[in-house]
Amino acid sequence: MDNNSAPNAGPRLDRLPNSKLQWQVFGIVAIGLLVNWSNAIGGLMLAQLKTMGWTNNNISATFTAVNTAGMFFGALLGGIIGDKFGRRKSYLLFIGLHVITMIIGALSPNMTFLIIMRFFMGFALGALITVLFASFTEYMPSRSRGTWSSRASFIGNWSYPVASLIAMWIGTLVDPNMNWRLQLVVPAVLATLVFFLVLKAFPESPRWLESQGRNKEANEILDKFEHKVEESTGKKLEPVKVDKTDAKAEEKKILPYSALFHGDLLKRVILGSCVLIAMNVVQYTLINWLPTIFLTKGINTSNSTLLNTMNMFGAPIGIFIATFIMDRIPRKVFGPVLLVIIAILGYYYSLQNSLAMISIVGFFLIIFVYMYVCYASAVYVPEIWPTAAKIRGSGLANAVGRVSGIIIPYIVAYCLNNVGVTGVFIVLGVVSIITAIVILTIGIETRGESVEEIAESK
Repeated sequence: MDNNSAPNAGPRLDRLPNSKLQWQVFGIVAIGLLVNWSNAIGGLMLAQLKTMGWTNNNISATFTAVNTAGMFFGALLGGIIGDKFGRRKSYLLFIGLHVITMIIGALSPNMTFLIIMRFFMGFALGALITVLFASFTEYMPSRSRGTWSSRASFIGNWSYPVASLIAMWIGTLVDPNMNWRLQLVVPAVLATLVFFLVLKAFPESPRWLESQGRNKEANEILDKFEHKVEESTGKKLEPVKVDKTDAKAEEKKILPYSALFHGDLLKRVILGSCVLIAMNVVQYTLINWLPTIFLTKGINTSNSTLLNTMNMFGAPIGIFIATFIMDRIPRKVFGPVLLVIIAILGYYYSLQNSLAMISIVGFFLIIFVYMYVCYASAVYVPEIWPTAAKIRGSGLANAVGRVSGIIIPYIVAYCLNNVGVTGVFIVLGVVSIITAIVILTIGIETRGESVEEIAESK
């Protein structure tokens, strides 16, 4: 086969059976998602900072909003940088930046400096997440890409309960002033280890190399992939036949960024943005504000951290459940049903006052929230784009989705100060119901559809 001729990275990767190769790439991406948990500890840090007198509800809103603003710019620019410099270099760049900002943040002398560093942590993390999911989908065969993405999301979301457990352990050893600092140092150290793992074992994406006209490099990596697969399976791979006419036609499907702002792609931008707005409003409100909400209900800091930890174990459980039923229910049904359940369960949760009921209802609420997180960020939004606009479209929708995370902290702070906890969950419920209506009216059904069929959907 002439491996230096027409583009063929896609067919060559798609025909590969599941083997050690996919597990290696999966492992490096999943561990990167797992240990970069600066976002997961936002609420835990705020609870400690509040006991020190560093923050109040309004300052906490700014702390949360600037982190989300950073993630907005990171999501917007991460895909652009990833397309220009490659997936591997971008992985290294953003994980390195995340480590540096967490270390500097841990040394903050005051709340103002910490808030500034929180923006840069958010930027690095937002870009890193965008690059990681884009990179991951380019290595996986299309027939099992959704399953692999759900698995990566499952591992990555263990960061929340793990971070909470570590925060509890740290709390038994040091005072609040050192507690929140160590909560940043621990993931920084772990992410540094991942940096060196990526440097040693994460290859560049053959699809990206091919898109840059670097076919020789792409083919060298593909040859290594195929050799590893044949070695691990003990079977010879069938040769790939590429229709050069189809390949040339595919090359012409390069869309300018402006194509995302009109026609069918604009509808997908609106759809994807709404799906992610709901995800960000619900997920990040709970992550960043649950400990403060517990304090508002009169629960002390120690019990607040314990309840947060217990609730956050619902995150990986929810995603684990989603991996088994994601492809059994139509996407236009699954998302809206989850959103309606979240709206109803959230309101009921806000009415609880006993520790037992807060624990039980909160645990189930987190399960359904993270089933939706898996649906929105790892499966549905990446699916709705044609190949030529997939990374930029996903990046734009993610960036727009982050805007809600900049606004919602101030709404939450206002509700806590003037209306109470129930007001917060009414806001989350309204956003969830509106998004469910959007999916039902302009949503695209992607379950069981090929990328080409999805591209033609109206």
